[in-house]
Amino acid sequence: MHLVLFIVFAGLCLAGAINLLLQSHPINSALSLVVVMSSLAVLYLLLGAEFLAAAQVIVYAGAIMVLFTFVVMLLNAGREERTLGSRSAKAIGFPAVVAVLSVIATVILKAQGFTPVALSDNITSTADLSKVLFHELLLPFEVTSVLILIAILGAVALARPAHDERRGRTEAGK
Repeated sequence: MHLVLFIVFAGLCLAGAINLLLQSHPINSALSLVVVMSSLAVLYLLLGAEFLAAAQVIVYAGAIMVLFTFVVMLLNAGREERTLGSRSAKAIGFPAVVAVLSVIATVILKAQGFTPVALSDNITSTADLSKVLFHELLLPFEVTSVLILIAILGAVALARPAHDERRGRTEAGK
């Protein structure tokens, strides 16, 4: 059953990545990236990395994607066109949702006898993981966060209209 779940969520991850590249609107691309990040979290869960799956959902699918969506909406000051949705999304999306939900329902119905898992000595605890992350890898962790912040500030600075253009618009509007 793990193989079936792996194939379903790996396909969902690939479909989200391809949709990310094919979308012309940045908000739709960000939503496709949320699908990719969530599918990766399920794949981590299938591998037995529960902490990594939870961190994937909380940090990447949650916080980083909210930040990306905020920046995209901040920089995209143009007016949105209203649509009722694409035909391909309706043609592919609804059957895909039904297929994923049916696979999940099948897995839940088949797994009636859960057995407790015994922890062995070779499993890394969350305390050991946090010691490595916040002691040995603290500098790369912080440098990455500063680089992301600089990239966002640079994008905002590049998208901001020039000082002369703003002055010209306000004088023309008077």
